[in-house]
Amino acid sequence: MHSLRFRMPAIFLVGIIVAALVTGGFALQLFLDYNQDKTLRDLRRQADGLAELYATQALRTVEEGRQSPPFAAPLIERATGTRLYYAGVEIFPGQISGLRRLNRDALDWELVQAGRVQTLQFKPPGTDRFYLAAAQPIELGGETFGALVVAKPRAELHDSLMAFLSRVGLAFLGGLIAALVLVLYLSIRVTRPLRRLSSAADQVAAGRYDAKLPRARSEDEIGHLTDRFREMTERLAESQRRERAFLMVVSHELRTPVTAIRGHVEALREGLTEDADAREASLEVIRAETERLARLVGDVLDLARLDAHQFTLEEEEVELPRLLEQAYQAFSEEARSRGIDYERSFAAEPVIHTDGDRVLQIVSNLLGNAFSWTPDGGKILLALAAENGTVSVSVADSGPGIARVERDRIFRPFYTRDGSGTGLGLPIARGLARALGGELRLESQVGKGSRFELRLPAA
Repeated sequence: MHSLRFRMPAIFLVGIIVAALVTGGFALQLFLDYNQDKTLRDLRRQADGLAELYATQALRTVEEGRQSPPFAAPLIERATGTRLYYAGVEIFPGQISGLRRLNRDALDWELVQAGRVQTLQFKPPGTDRFYLAAAQPIELGGETFGALVVAKPRAELHDSLMAFLSRVGLAFLGGLIAALVLVLYLSIRVTRPLRRLSSAADQVAAGRYDAKLPRARSEDEIGHLTDRFREMTERLAESQRRERAFLMVVSHELRTPVTAIRGHVEALREGLTEDADAREASLEVIRAETERLARLVGDVLDLARLDAHQFTLEEEEVELPRLLEQAYQAFSEEARSRGIDYERSFAAEPVIHTDGDRVLQIVSNLLGNAFSWTPDGGKILLALAAENGTVSVSVADSGPGIARVERDRIFRPFYTRDGSGTGLGLPIARGLARALGGELRLESQVGKGSRFELRLPAA
């Protein structure tokens, strides 16, 4: 009873029945009015013709001196299915021979005297049925002396009404069956994908993001809902994968420095490193691993703030050449030790209002990524340019390049191409670039290297 499969056909059928009843009510009233009007028109027409015929025969009867006019009232009644009455005065013997007598009080005698036809409803003496009638005045010699009344039982209207209702009832029953079939068909077409979506939603709610979804076969609301639900499921699955990757990466990245720090701390406590050089080496390892932990925690916090749109920026005047020189020098020793051709090219000296620490963080991430993928003896170029109100900082390398199918993936958190690192550098760099009002672009060719470009507004 609470299922949409039941309620939808029920609502449709109730609506159809209500509409049919309202329409049928109007149609019935129109039929009654039309049938009564048609009956009265026929009675007036018959009364007019019969009154003229009766007047002609009555005049001839008077002229010829006969007792009654040759007016075959019984034959006319059988032929027309009516009853004939006369109301008025008798001006010669046998005048109403064959006609039924009707009291003149049943008519509006002023209308009769005026020569106007009238319609009425009355109950003849000696009967228990009502009749519809038309009264046509009869004139002889220019004087109205009575009226011929043509009447028909109202029961005949009831008989025609029953015939009308039986036909309408059959039509309604046929229409109702056709509507029921159509509603059931539409209900199945509508509820089947919804039931599948509901089943898939139950599976997704249970944590099964690989639930099989129905194929969207139309572009209506259900098809749109199916597509959006599929996208939502894919994003949930991707979020779950990212969560697992986060746990794996972070647990690995945390475990390694923590293990190293614990080992060296235990060695120092137990006095295993007695000479000064060994103690200094242990302390240096502890310092480096502590910085590594701090960077990892900082990256995770930055990513969380960027996703939650709660990242705060400090605006200041930044001399980009000096800031880039700082980033450049931070990697110069690594470049020297690995034989990498490490160059810088500053074609402009812009000063912009932005968050210098975040710009430095972006450039450092880009340089760190370049050094990770550039082989020993390769080439890395840090460049600065300004044109058309935009400042661009680019980092180009001679690494293996990035395939087109991976160019979106590398900006997803925790995605790593070789399983090393945290996969947070590039996602944080892109998020920071957007937070600063700029963008991060990528140009790459497999086998020839990649070029990342940070574009910031100069104003």
